Amino acid sequence: MTATETPTIFAPATAPGRAGVAVLRLSGPLAFSVLASLTDDKRFSPRVLSFARFYDPTTGELIDSGLAVSFPAPASFTGEDVVEIHIHGSAAVISKLVSVLAARPGVRWAEPGEFTRRAFDNGKLDLTEAEALADLLAAETEAQRRQALHQMDGALARRFESLRTRAIDVLAFIEAVIDFPEDDLPTETQAQSVKKIKTLCADLSELVESARSGCRIRHGLSVAVVGAPNVGKSSLVNRLAGWDVAIVSPTAGTTRDRVSVDLVLQGLPVTVTDTAGLRDAAEDIEAEGIRRAERAVAMADVRLAVFSAETWPAETDPTWRWVDSETLVVVNKSDLMDETMSSLAIASPILVSAETGEGIDALLQALTDRASALVAQQAGPSAPITRERHRILAVTALTALNRALEQQEQDLQAEDVRLAIRELGRITGRIDVEDVLGRIFSEFCIGK
Repeated sequence: MTATETPTIFAPATAPGRAGVAVLRLSGPLAFSVLASLTDDKRFSPRVLSFARFYDPTTGELIDSGLAVSFPAPASFTGEDVVEIHIHGSAAVISKLVSVLAARPGVRWAEPGEFTRRAFDNGKLDLTEAEALADLLAAETEAQRRQALHQMDGALARRFESLRTRAIDVLAFIEAVIDFPEDDLPTETQAQSVKKIKTLCADLSELVESARSGCRIRHGLSVAVVGAPNVGKSSLVNRLAGWDVAIVSPTAGTTRDRVSVDLVLQGLPVTVTDTAGLRDAAEDIEAEGIRRAERAVAMADVRLAVFSAETWPAETDPTWRWVDSETLVVVNKSDLMDETMSSLAIASPILVSAETGEGIDALLQALTDRASALVAQQAGPSAPITRERHRILAVTALTALNRALEQQEQDLQAEDVRLAIRELGRITGRIDVEDVLGRIFSEFCIGK
């Protein structure tokens, strides 16, 4: 493919704004010649940062001085010739160099994600690794960073590729029976293929279940704060956030829509949502707020049920219908609770005071423990599924394998296994129909 057919792309690799250093990256067949045209030194050793002065090749005007490094194909991020230019990070310098690059024939601005797309097209990354790179760039917590790096290392891809390879083995087994019924193949061949499919289903089911853990780390766990009006939910959320994110008022019904704040608990992302107080609302707007509150509570990973020490244990409080064995029960305004009331309290509540901060550390620790337990619950022994795309394709593959177990005709069974192989291949982006033929010839000696 010529330089005309494959344009050289460029884009800043550092964030916009004033900085000490900015990096511009080029990738494509003209990357090295463009670098040579910008500098007075034509010699750049591969993968070695070298000092250079950068000029406008049209006018000879000095643009800036800095560093440059080249990465010859295929040993580069994109698999193409790549150049990185390190210059001073002022808007004027970047703008001038960008305008010079944009004026060069065969060179254009990169589209969003195009460097990573070229890395995928050239076999440097599979789809899961490319997605992990995007997750790493967006990571805000330690858990997100670790998960993204683990996936970038190919851990998730290896799990899917292992399942796909085993499915190809099963398909080769079935195809051999279908295509060569006259050969002396073992009578238990079909039983063996069924056994292998069942094992595949079990392992794939475990991987599908891991999505609960992976997605919770990637998107964050949701914590819904639920309770009656004036129990101090908004004050408690403000105390957890460390600033006044929610309006606090003694007037019942002040909180009508959900107010959320993001926290990081020992590296885990958590979104805490303050909801409307549960009661029989007298007006439509508050009633809608309560309906939204109940939806948020129903969908939350963790429920934090808040009661007031002034009314505890509040047997008639509608909040109780949201309390189960997994709910964290919090009694707020503990500074107003006398010793007699404390002695009557059931063992499960966490006593806190949003006003004084008493008990907040214990509440944060309880939230951390619950969040960690939820993430670890379905994590499995290695990399979990992290995206809905992965989960949907994996579920489709699992459905096909389960259907294959029910098929009485081997050709229909083979078709379902073939569908599962295709769906697993779509997850990583590696689909090769020749794999099945190659496995049949190598293992069953069909060319006899």
